[in-house]
Amino acid sequence: MAASLDIDDTHDLLSVATLAQRTSSVLERLRDSARSARADERREPTFPIGKAADLVGRTPAAIRDAEKDGRLPPPPRTENNRRVGYTLAQLNDMRGLFGTRPWRAPDDPCCVVAVQNFKGGVGKSTLSVHLAQYLAIQGYRVALIDCDSQASATTLFGYVPDLDLSEEDTLYPFLREEEMTSLDYALRKTHFDGLELIPANLRLFQSEYEIAARMARGQGGLIDRLSEGIASISDRFDVIVLDPPPALGAISLSVLRAANALVVPVPPTVMDFSSTAAFLAMLDETIETLAERGFAPTLRFLRFVASKVDENKSMQKELLNLMRTLFGQAMVRTPLKDSAEIDNATARLMTVYELDGPVTSSAVRNRCLTYLDGVNAELELDIRAMWPSHLSRLRKEGLA
Repeated sequence: MAASLDIDDTHDLLSVATLAQRTSSVLERLRDSARSARADERREPTFPIGKAADLVGRTPAAIRDAEKDGRLPPPPRTENNRRVGYTLAQLNDMRGLFGTRPWRAPDDPCCVVAVQNFKGGVGKSTLSVHLAQYLAIQGYRVALIDCDSQASATTLFGYVPDLDLSEEDTLYPFLREEEMTSLDYALRKTHFDGLELIPANLRLFQSEYEIAARMARGQGGLIDRLSEGIASISDRFDVIVLDPPPALGAISLSVLRAANALVVPVPPTVMDFSSTAAFLAMLDETIETLAERGFAPTLRFLRFVASKVDENKSMQKELLNLMRTLFGQAMVRTPLKDSAEIDNATARLMTVYELDGPVTSSAVRNRCLTYLDGVNAELELDIRAMWPSHLSRLRKEGLA
């Protein structure tokens, strides 16, 4: 009997190994076949002069005048002498020339915003990456730190995490080795000018056990380790976006400790609403426990985003209205509706902000961008309201 069980167990393990190898191979082929799937093949999004002028805060005529008199380099043109769209790097050069960079003042705090929910499948990584890219497009200096060993955010930047990256490229060495003093080693440029990434891969999961074990041995200061790492690079950024694991573990606790803002994506379904209720109860208990030990997070704002919304479903409409009543001003007004454009972009290991054109139709793409821009613009206002150098201007404009 025992021998038979051993054979069966071995057979099961081999089957799992074989299936894992086959699925990895297929996934790799899918990734390689997707246009611009690899990180080193990605290119910056481009913008026509009208959109560039809106983003820079000047008129198209002002941009053309600066090009004519040599203050800005002339734009590249096609063989038919038509302007090629401006890259984000060129937009940032314009902002420097015109003095319209939206950066925080040196005395303003760096915004460290965690996009968190303890349930998977709520659109956490999708929101994290689109928020980071949106802020970069607006001209902010942004870092995205992927703290989740599933590495969904990393994948959306074109990496195959466990092939393209080693554990030395992630947070893992910094969390493991107390003598390290900076996260600078892990930052890497992306194809969005002004946006840098600290990637993740599956090896990061090992740090959960290591940190938990060390904390159990009385090394409670480890919960501040991520905060220390963020402090080591924060002077270079206006906003740092954290994409933590969908679970309450050692890394999630470290993220809560490091963040000064929290964004919670919540699909308006009964299951997700119930999970979020449990998340808030656990969050409250966690914050109390951290406070008792002197590690209480200081959140400058807490926002809920209705994600994956399908208002054609009556139950979702009811729950969306309930969430607006319950969360009040903490609820982002714009819902992030379910969109085939996001799904199709994700299938290409990309985001809506970097696609050259619509994958579905112009109407679907434009609606999707309206929702994404609406959500991210509201969060941008919350971020700017943290900064004294921006607050007075927001108040004059009636935005704060």
